[in-house]
Amino acid sequence: MLKIWGRTNSVNVQKVLWACEELGIPYDRIDAGAQFGVVNTPEFRRDLNPNALVPVIDDGGFVLWESNAIVRYLAAKHGAGTLSPDDPELRASADRWMDWQQTALWGRGLRDVFWTLIRTPPEKRDLKALEAALASTADNLQILESALAGGGFLCGDALSMADIPIGCAIHRWFGVPVERPASPRLEAYYARLSARPAYRKIVLHPLT
Repeated sequence: MLKIWGRTNSVNVQKVLWACEELGIPYDRIDAGAQFGVVNTPEFRRDLNPNALVPVIDDGGFVLWESNAIVRYLAAKHGAGTLSPDDPELRASADRWMDWQQTALWGRGLRDVFWTLIRTPPEKRDLKALEAALASTADNLQILESALAGGGFLCGDALSMADIPIGCAIHRWFGVPVERPASPRLEAYYARLSARPAYRKIVLHPLT
């Protein structure tokens, strides 16, 4: 059985768990990271991830880390033609959105908004940095708003691996206590994701 190391409130772990639920892959999850520790042990660094981060999977002896790489692997192995599009252009587009989530949407703004408002005590918050992060996030979300002009999902009418990282990230956006600019397409997209049983099971939880 597929083994997954990681805690359930991690945005990156949720990507992997949600993909597994969509694909019907049975798995055994082991608590690791943050309050659970484990990741800094010599054994974990040697055998699973030298970066001491989650998620990590062990699929019959094949060990893989980096959340988006894991989602791509699982989609290719278990969801060819569904989560992993058969068409090379659609698959490349999905890859593009997955990378964009990690480097732009999350890496340049939304991560700092989430960490500041959810995981940093009020007296320790850098409000100037938060303001800059909010502005960057708003710019990036406008890109998503435009990309969703056709409705449906990021790569057409069906959920694909592109939506997994984006969907985990935007749940953070809709969960933080900020005034959000109007984004009707993004809100409708979030509603479509929220209607999916796997998304509700894995992602739709209070932010911690």
